[in-house]
Amino acid sequence: MIEKLIEVYELLFERFGPQHWWPGESQFEIIVGAILTQNTNWANVEKAIANLKAAEHLDAEKLHRMDIAALGELIRPAGYYRVKAKRLNNFVNWLFDNYEGRLGRLEELGTEQLRADLLSVKGIGPETADSILLYAFDRLVFVVDAYTARIAVRHGLIGEDTGYEQLQELFESGLPQDAELFNEYHALLVRLGKEFCRPQAKCERCPLELLPHNLEAGY
Repeated sequence: MIEKLIEVYELLFERFGPQHWWPGESQFEIIVGAILTQNTNWANVEKAIANLKAAEHLDAEKLHRMDIAALGELIRPAGYYRVKAKRLNNFVNWLFDNYEGRLGRLEELGTEQLRADLLSVKGIGPETADSILLYAFDRLVFVVDAYTARIAVRHGLIGEDTGYEQLQELFESGLPQDAELFNEYHALLVRLGKEFCRPQAKCERCPLELLPHNLEAGY
């Protein structure tokens, strides 16, 4: 299995090259992006973040003081803007209530504790928490999403009923412990999922075309 995971990575990297994830000029911007990208594409997130920057509100303290309705208007391009404004508000409130609004305080926490704390914030689920851990804090956490699951099922890495934690463990235990590798691998899987391993598979010229696959898996 380890060999197959590495083979998948090498085939994807050979075809697509480095993906330069996660876009963001600061740790806080990466966290905001991870929250905003739920149920939308990155182009829309970029517009929302650009609005926050233009208003000079891409800052934890300013968001903490900001009216939630006004925040929603700034992030409107990201979609579900009222819901996401609440999620951002929940995060910054949690940050100030527990860690004096300082991301540096989070650096002091072990990965398991930080993950548990992030999951305690209403609106932050496993994928978002793990994206924050990997991309904002360089923690050894592999991010799992629908693309990862679909590709893994179709190529016989997991069964259809495999849960998030099991799929995550497959990658975390089967790969060298390297945050940069986890980063690049997840980004490459997303690229593959968007371009080839769609709900209706596009197998011709897929980088993994020669690997065994099972398109009857239902993903």
